[in-house]
Amino acid sequence: MDASMWIAKTGLDAQQTRMSVISNNLANVNTTGFKRDRASFEDMLYQNLRQPGAQIGADAQAPTGLMLGTGVRIVATEKTHTQGSLVTTKNALDLAVQGEGFFQIAQADGTIAYSRDGGFKLSATGQLVTSNGAALQPAITIPPNVASISIGQDGTVSVETAGGGGAQVLGQIQIARFANPAGLQAIGQNLLKETGASGAAIVGQAGQGGAGQLMQGALEASNVNVVEEMVNMIETQRAYEINSKAISAVDGMLRFLNNNM
Repeated sequence: MDASMWIAKTGLDAQQTRMSVISNNLANVNTTGFKRDRASFEDMLYQNLRQPGAQIGADAQAPTGLMLGTGVRIVATEKTHTQGSLVTTKNALDLAVQGEGFFQIAQADGTIAYSRDGGFKLSATGQLVTSNGAALQPAITIPPNVASISIGQDGTVSVETAGGGGAQVLGQIQIARFANPAGLQAIGQNLLKETGASGAAIVGQAGQGGAGQLMQGALEASNVNVVEEMVNMIETQRAYEINSKAISAVDGMLRFLNNNM
């Protein structure tokens, strides 16, 4: 295969992958706490036909080299952890993190996953759980017959019982932070998993040590900008088309060579 055909083919593959990333961003535009992904490109190995500075004469050196690239590839996808807009719901169990940090969610295998989705519900036993039934950690259990639930910006959970008697503190929701949140692994269901690249979780009180504050009665919307993603989609489509035209052009050149030589 002609080298230019292979190079253009790598461009098609890379742009197809980028389109998949953009499509996933657009599909999750209404997903609570979703963070948009960005594809990162890198050029591939070069054919070094002449080294820069190589001797080209008795007293002359090449000021530039002769290096031919072999294409492009997607080297990584990175989540952009910018703050999404806050949507007021007035639901006492809806929480949003304003700033850095994640909720800790217990998994069936005993591990902890992390999420920005604060749309919590009550289980049959009164425990705060996600929409998929996974328990919030540290566990918070709401007793029956409460008149109101109050969650402070520092994560303190207190309730007023129906029979009066003043506020009763049930516990405190803690926030987990990471040195490199982009290194977290997305596992679906609005959950992220700790990896070696993210570093260990730094768990602490909301509003302290760099952790964000909690906002009761609100949810964090996706940080996907639809207009920006549409522009990226058009750019990707045009790049795909021009790589396809490069293949067609090379094919025409080879056909001309075969017909006239």
